[in-house]
Amino acid sequence: MIEIDVVKRIKTASGEVDMHAKVDIEKGGFCSLFGKSGAGKTTVMRLLAGLTDPDDGIIKISGKTWYDKKNRINVPVNKRKCGFVFQDYALFPNMTVRRNIEYASVNKSNVDMLIDMVGMTELKDRKPATLSGGQRQRVALARALAAEPEILLLDEPFAALDADMRNTLQNELKTIHDKLGVTTILVSHDKGEVFKLTDKVYVMDDGVITKVGSPEEVFTDNTISGKFKFTGRVLKVEKADCLYILTLSIGAEVGHVVATHSEAHDLSAGDRVLVYTKAFNPSVRKI
Repeated sequence: MIEIDVVKRIKTASGEVDMHAKVDIEKGGFCSLFGKSGAGKTTVMRLLAGLTDPDDGIIKISGKTWYDKKNRINVPVNKRKCGFVFQDYALFPNMTVRRNIEYASVNKSNVDMLIDMVGMTELKDRKPATLSGGQRQRVALARALAAEPEILLLDEPFAALDADMRNTLQNELKTIHDKLGVTTILVSHDKGEVFKLTDKVYVMDDGVITKVGSPEEVFTDNTISGKFKFTGRVLKVEKADCLYILTLSIGAEVGHVVATHSEAHDLSAGDRVLVYTKAFNPSVRKI
């Protein structure tokens, strides 16, 4: 169990505010911090990793105290078992894929397994400058896991990638999480990504957590059937008689869905939608 109850003065678009983050995450869970830029999402992860100190509060991991202002406890960064995947990858440019992963490894016998798990076996002797963005992200993930962390922190890890690569890496991340069971926290602005990967969402706004729940509870009104459900991004909206044809990007595929006027009237290219069953017919809702 991760228990975070901290206060930190942060700068937001509205000016300086006291961020008060109270987060409880079950061991092995996959949760997300969701909200606009400057809401305090990355700050929460930096506080957890020890890269930034809270102004007040307490952080406990599996019953062990990592930070306690009142009792002057502050476990140093290198003693906190956190794997951090940054948005810019932060790989060592002078090291090969293998050496980057070995650098963080606490068990050298697992390095080859991790390289294979992220699909980099054929490229293990290459340096970061010769890799694509998706390949560098795979190396960054393997390096974070090489430390055998109790917590994996992902700060918008796929934001700079194209849709197909983002979908591929999301699938791989989900598979790795299910296999290893490491407690994972994801910062994301993408509702579709949150639906796909996480089981719990903390919505943040100006340093305050305003909503907590499953993606369905947070982003929908709980009246949706759970028998058939997926998210997609609108590519095109076309009127056909009294109905609309929506062209959707669903993962790496493109498909068509029929929608009513009430479902489609406020949709435009780029919107995220949830497609679900209602009385055995597919229905569409903007998310």
